[in-house]
Amino acid sequence: MYNTDMPSRAELPSTQKLLRSTAAAIVVAGVLLSTVVMPSEYGIDPTGLGSAFGLTEMGKIKAALAAEAAADEAASPRAPKTPPAAIAAAAAPAAPKAEASAAPLAAAGAVRSDEMSVSLKPGEGTEVKMAMVKGATVHYEWKTDGGLVNHDTHGDPANGPANTFHRYKKEKQVSGNSGDFEAVFDGNHGWFWRNRSDKEVKIFLKTTGAYSSIKRMM
Repeated sequence: MYNTDMPSRAELPSTQKLLRSTAAAIVVAGVLLSTVVMPSEYGIDPTGLGSAFGLTEMGKIKAALAAEAAADEAASPRAPKTPPAAIAAAAAPAAPKAEASAAPLAAAGAVRSDEMSVSLKPGEGTEVKMAMVKGATVHYEWKTDGGLVNHDTHGDPANGPANTFHRYKKEKQVSGNSGDFEAVFDGNHGWFWRNRSDKEVKIFLKTTGAYSSIKRMM
């Protein structure tokens, strides 16, 4: 067994020392908050030191990514509760929709080519869709005039449940994309773009394939 000597009252720190230590800790915490935490986490730089050390840009990127994730969650349709095959099987002929009626879908076997452009202001989103039947294919190429955009390439069934879709591809902060896809059901297939930059962006789209119409939906 070891005996530990208890400190005497004289060896204990005084109340004034404790208060000074507490005040010093509060000051240090405040300095770290304003010079490191706020710039690196939120992009707020009240002292200017965050910009000098590159922390403010890091914080702005984090804030932009968080805002982008929230915006995508609000703008994108929900994931399908049933597989595309089941949706197509259940989509028996019914009353045509205004945007994807049975008549244009029935004529979607002919191959066509189109070019179009859309302009997006900062924060603005838009959607361009083609009316396609199941199994129809399309080749597409799109690019911006130099800015970066987010895109969600997906399709909506002509007579499927509300908020049901099939996603072909999704990317953030890109200047273009190209490829091919095959429609997994009768309906509207295409792109949703959003401009998250601080300047206007123009998108140029080229499509070639079996679809009956192509138009800007919003």
